[in-house]
Amino acid sequence: MAREQLEESIVADGNGKEEEVGVMGIGAADGADDQHGGGKLSMKSLLWHGGSVWDAWFSCASNQVAQVLLTLPYSFSQLGMLSGVLLQIFYGFLGSWTAYLISVLYVEYRSRKEKEGVSFKNHVIQWFEVLDGLLGPYWKAAGLAFNCTFLLFGSVIQLIACASNIYYINDRLDKRTWTYIFGACCATTVFIPSFHNYRIWSFLGLGMTTYTAWYLAIAALLNGQAEGVAHSGPTKLVLYFTGATNILYTFGGHAVTV
Repeated sequence: MAREQLEESIVADGNGKEEEVGVMGIGAADGADDQHGGGKLSMKSLLWHGGSVWDAWFSCASNQVAQVLLTLPYSFSQLGMLSGVLLQIFYGFLGSWTAYLISVLYVEYRSRKEKEGVSFKNHVIQWFEVLDGLLGPYWKAAGLAFNCTFLLFGSVIQLIACASNIYYINDRLDKRTWTYIFGACCATTVFIPSFHNYRIWSFLGLGMTTYTAWYLAIAALLNGQAEGVAHSGPTKLVLYFTGATNILYTFGGHAVTV
């Protein structure tokens, strides 16, 4: 009996050492991997994973506001300088006030959910969720239907706009073909895991928008105005409302996103 107990204690001691070595080995390997992948993690975090306050502003500036701001000079030409400045200030004030009110609702919804133990670390709050949490399920359904409709028609408009721009650069293909090409390219964004992973695209969008804005400004300074340019206002009533609608879309349509 004493011999059997001694053998069992030796085996148990050996297994304990093997488990300890195994655990230490795994831990060391993990530590080495973490240390080895530290550079990759930082680069991945820099270019890929966002989710900070800065990422939210970068996203709004790149894909929601900047592309419309580039069309403001054309809107001013449709409205006239005086009407353009006045409507820009007026719509800007209304858009800022709307964004403030919506932000308060978002903060209220998030504070209520966090008190219930809900984590938003890997989740982007949607507008219909806010309506559900504050007003009820019927408002959630209405908000979801509005969001889906807006995204459907908005995406189609964006694809057509991209195809039209490329058609001016390369007219070997018709606009419909360019629309199909851009639609196929944009469809690949479904492989992006989360809205937090749009950081690199936000930087690219800001860079291209900034380049376009400076190009237009420098070209205008170098070439000057064409002869016979009129600044008095639109020649047709429909042009006036077209320019006003575009400015309204600039400051009003993106208030929810901001």
